[in-house]
Amino acid sequence: MMKPQLLTPVVLLILIMFFFLCTTISGQPSAPAAAPSGPSVPTGSSTGLLDITAILKKAGKFTTFIGLLKSTQVDDLINNQLKSNLGFTIFAPTDAAFSDLESGTLNSFTEEQKTALTKFHIVPSFLTVSQFQTVSNPVNTVAGDSMEFPLNVVSNGTQVNITTGLVNTTVDSTVYSDGQLAVYEILDVLLSQGIVKPLAEAPLSPKPEKASSPTAYAPSKSTAASAASSDAMCLLHCAPTVASVGVSVLAAVGLCL
Repeated sequence: MMKPQLLTPVVLLILIMFFFLCTTISGQPSAPAAAPSGPSVPTGSSTGLLDITAILKKAGKFTTFIGLLKSTQVDDLINNQLKSNLGFTIFAPTDAAFSDLESGTLNSFTEEQKTALTKFHIVPSFLTVSQFQTVSNPVNTVAGDSMEFPLNVVSNGTQVNITTGLVNTTVDSTVYSDGQLAVYEILDVLLSQGIVKPLAEAPLSPKPEKASSPTAYAPSKSTAASAASSDAMCLLHCAPTVASVGVSVLAAVGLCL
């Protein structure tokens, strides 16, 4: 009968210690939960800044266009403007599109033509696919004058068509879009008269005139001979007349004497 009475204080002590331990643990503040990260926007750069060549390189099928952007330094122009929060829309031809050009076309272009070609694919404003339905044509490009570089973009809501006067193509897909920069894949290289027309030839310099020969104005032998002959004939014709006049003069003087 004594055994249960001895265990009761022990059990009570254990219960008290357990209750105290639970209270201590529950009173400690829990570790803050990690804040949910927002949707990551691909920038193509480890620094977080937009880089057009990195974005295209990530897509994996724009090697030729990337080469043009770098060789003409248009990539620096775009990236610097993006840092100033300016928007761009880029129509990027695939490597297959450049392969479809007539053989040697790109290599035959001068550096000036390559720069114009690259800039002709860039619109200096951000355009969504839906905005192509209401955009004013011709669309201005970084290439300049819309008369030499006409770019017309028309959309029916399901397909976007692009015409330049020399090329008709369509937008195949959206490569990148973030509200500031939009990159669209196109199936053909955009060409215009301002790109393919031959450069004006430099005016030819006038040929130097040949120095005149010292004898250029000297009378020829035949001319001198002709003059001498003419003088002789004149003497033959004039001699009788002179003699007649002389006789008449002498007669008149004799009468006077």
